[in-house]
Amino acid sequence: MLLSDSLIPAELADLRDGPLARSREAYRIALLIPMCGSAGIWAPSCISSAQVAVEELNRGNGICGRKVQLIMIDSALEASVPIEEVVNDLIESRSIDAIVGMHISAIRQRLSKVVRQRVPYIYTPLYEGGERTAGLFAIGETPQEQLGPSMELLQNKYRPKSWALIGNDYVWPRTSHSYAKSKLAEMSVDLAYEKYVPFGLKKMDQFVDEIDRSGAGAVLLSLVGQDAIAFNRAFGRAGLHDRVLRLSCAMEENGLLACGAKNLKRLFAATAYFGNLPTEANGAFKERYYGLHGDQAPVLNAIGQSTYEGVQYLAGLMQGHASRWRHQNSLDALQVNYKSGRISPNDRIGERAKIYLARADGVRFEVIEAFNSTG
Repeated sequence: MLLSDSLIPAELADLRDGPLARSREAYRIALLIPMCGSAGIWAPSCISSAQVAVEELNRGNGICGRKVQLIMIDSALEASVPIEEVVNDLIESRSIDAIVGMHISAIRQRLSKVVRQRVPYIYTPLYEGGERTAGLFAIGETPQEQLGPSMELLQNKYRPKSWALIGNDYVWPRTSHSYAKSKLAEMSVDLAYEKYVPFGLKKMDQFVDEIDRSGAGAVLLSLVGQDAIAFNRAFGRAGLHDRVLRLSCAMEENGLLACGAKNLKRLFAATAYFGNLPTEANGAFKERYYGLHGDQAPVLNAIGQSTYEGVQYLAGLMQGHASRWRHQNSLDALQVNYKSGRISPNDRIGERAKIYLARADGVRFEVIEAFNSTG
């Protein structure tokens, strides 16, 4: 299926030259996604999912009575131009009306000091929790929702004597691991190893060897994108899966395909969405997604679905709270009615999505348990 012009994300250059520079008719959303570096693997799914939301909204009244247009911006740490400069220029020139961001928390923390309630800012992926900046709405799941019940289930079933923690060196892994350490203490289980590594490391064999020597029976893996892929490949080469299980809250279907089935034995993931969930909400979302993009569309996953949900959340926020959003934040009990691939229309407004624990089965996820989010 050919996409209409309104569904093709505009580049920054289009705002400086050509018809877009002179037009104020569209409701412009800056879609902030990493398009290079460790997290760049997520970009195709994120763009494709956001386009589904735009197509749905533009069949109706758009947002605030205006058709929606995506402005695609690279929000990777490795991007050549600092994201704060780009976003501030866009806001100052009134080139965007809102932000939907799927990027790491370090970028969100930098942007929160720049946006300053001038446009609504929807932050979509899982994150460390606690975001309370006014005008910024973090809608993803938190460690308390994902990690707690998943760690308990795996600990009770497999009885590892100790855990290893490895993640990229920024706020989400460190905060998640702080919570994980409290869970280990609560369960009277030892911490055998803890490491934080920079983005973009090509070789992870050293860390796999260190985990092996630590004697850990389980690994909490909080590496992003290509870094997680590199680690899992090294883990598989070492054959460590024979005695050590892995748990991740950020591993998704793109990552599975890139890792290869032989490197995924005893790997578990905890999240609120998988592409093959047999739910009413996901069935409806998949029908719209593949109806728009065809059977060869980028693989559905939690990271991509979050941008669909973010655009829909923005529409619901502006429909119900256009005069209030500047003074609200992620922790307010704001009732927003919006479409999601995770939450059925029959669920109560404001109800959190379930968390699913899945095990890698080849390069697919098989859901083995569901938990109600406690937030």
